[in-house]
Amino acid sequence: MKVPAFILTGLLCGLLLQPVAAQTGPAHNRPNIILIMSDDMGYSDLGCYGSEISTPNLDSLAMTGLRYTRFHNMGHCCPSRAALMTGLYPHQTGLGWMTGTNFHLPGFTDELNEHCVTIAEVLKTAGYATLMAGKWHLSHNIHAGGPQHDWPLQRGFEKFYGILTGAGNYYDPASLCRDNTLITPLNDPEYHPQHFYFTNAITDNAVRFMQERPKDKPFFMYVAYTTAHWPMQAPEEAIEKYKGKYDAGWDVLRRQRFEREKALGVIDKDATLSPSDTHPWAEEKDKAAMARRMETYAAMITIMDQGIGKIVDELKKEGIFDNTVIVFLQDNGGNAEGTGFGGPEGETRPVVPKNAAALKPLGKDEVQYAINPPVTRDGKRVMQGKNVMAGPADTYLAYLKPWGNLSNTPFRKYKNFVYEGGVATPLIIHWPDGIKAERGAVRTQSGHEIDLMPTIAQLAGAKYPSVYKGNEITPVSGISLIPTFEDKPLPPERAIYWSHQANRAMLMGKWKIVSGGILNGPYGKWKTYVSLPWQLYDMENDRSEMRDLSAEHPDIVKKMAAMWDKWAHSTNVYPMPWKEVKPPLRPDYMSTPWEYPDF
Repeated sequence: MKVPAFILTGLLCGLLLQPVAAQTGPAHNRPNIILIMSDDMGYSDLGCYGSEISTPNLDSLAMTGLRYTRFHNMGHCCPSRAALMTGLYPHQTGLGWMTGTNFHLPGFTDELNEHCVTIAEVLKTAGYATLMAGKWHLSHNIHAGGPQHDWPLQRGFEKFYGILTGAGNYYDPASLCRDNTLITPLNDPEYHPQHFYFTNAITDNAVRFMQERPKDKPFFMYVAYTTAHWPMQAPEEAIEKYKGKYDAGWDVLRRQRFEREKALGVIDKDATLSPSDTHPWAEEKDKAAMARRMETYAAMITIMDQGIGKIVDELKKEGIFDNTVIVFLQDNGGNAEGTGFGGPEGETRPVVPKNAAALKPLGKDEVQYAINPPVTRDGKRVMQGKNVMAGPADTYLAYLKPWGNLSNTPFRKYKNFVYEGGVATPLIIHWPDGIKAERGAVRTQSGHEIDLMPTIAQLAGAKYPSVYKGNEITPVSGISLIPTFEDKPLPPERAIYWSHQANRAMLMGKWKIVSGGILNGPYGKWKTYVSLPWQLYDMENDRSEMRDLSAEHPDIVKKMAAMWDKWAHSTNVYPMPWKEVKPPLRPDYMSTPWEYPDF
């Protein structure tokens, strides 16, 4: 009897989770490990993956390490972070959707369950110091005085600085927290920059954690930047460096990125550029404001890259750079969300408060809980609208669908979808003592963020537990990537699965099946969904998913769909919180309900 691929994955990962101590030497020479995740960035947004955005520090790590060109995430904030931290598919952790709603279903709660462990929990038991700076987004409660069992310190980290929620104003982040205490930028007892900006605060605290860590043990540090999630905010001097850079518009820039990607080897020479998913730049009526949004987005990424440079500098200063594994990836693709669009036609208007009291500026010690605060601490109304110029603290804007289309070059679709535009991510792995590869080496093995738990555990010589704190732990779903360091193949039977907001996909070998989902109703209030027919793509010859081959290979679709269904029933994807309905299909469906379809 043939064993299904998703079962083989679990068996294989048990073999691949053997410690790598034989390669890395005795225990005291185990590598330090820094895992860096950025937020809402597309496949082509780094210089080393084809962008015009300045990212010299990440480019250097990529060119002296490894770049992976077929790596994937889960396509959305919470599910991606759950998968990254645990090595499980998100529904196995309870976070099949977001932390805001508990549907009281095994795969759809609002926090990590007790049957998973984080990388920090695994490495802490192996003698690693465990540090975190940045975005958590894995617990329902973000308020002082509430339950803290799923906050970072209770999930294995010894130090934490960052936000518990999913986004916020970069000058006054929501749910800012140090260890287990909610704080504000003004009353933080340990960090007092002259000008607070959250990306820099993440970097500065990460560097400080490294400096103050116990030096008699290796460390694992998770740095989860909110860059470049909305709002588009950055210091003026950083934005100024990109002034005029985007005046040519998204059409020209997308073609330029496409050519650079081919030249860099991060897409195939014969790759296809997916059609533009928006109106031509020539027809854009608000060119100055739209260019400013992308200038700000680029500045945000460059500031993050500069921060990564500071982390690298600290490693070099301490003489531990060569034996530190640095991993970089993104949580999902560039997004098409309309946050900050303003009125129905893009009219400028202030952020609407929940109540009149919300318009009162917060005091120094009042914790900011609003992701999108209607007023700054110094009393300015926060503005939205298509003509609003991005950057300052009193604006709250996304960069909008056209620029998301640029970010995801050459792929189709965006964050939330399971087409490559939503789930393809750069992956950079750098480790001078352990990876010997030619300069600029590229790896084309297919992988997924669930693979980083077993990879990191193996590097650390740590054992993934079957029981932790008295709870049975779900066997890890990912497999170790360490064979790819020497460009060895991963198991050919291996399959990778997705399910998010009724969007479905599966990748096995060269074949990928995709089924879009239409959720009916306002965002997060859905009651029903429609599943679109399975499509089939040859990912070796059509990575941009332009040629649906389902009619030509119905046997392959049938086989893979059955595998997906079996996987879904075994990993808590079912039961879903939404009821499937079967009204007449909409073959022209291309947009999620919260996009502006005609924009």
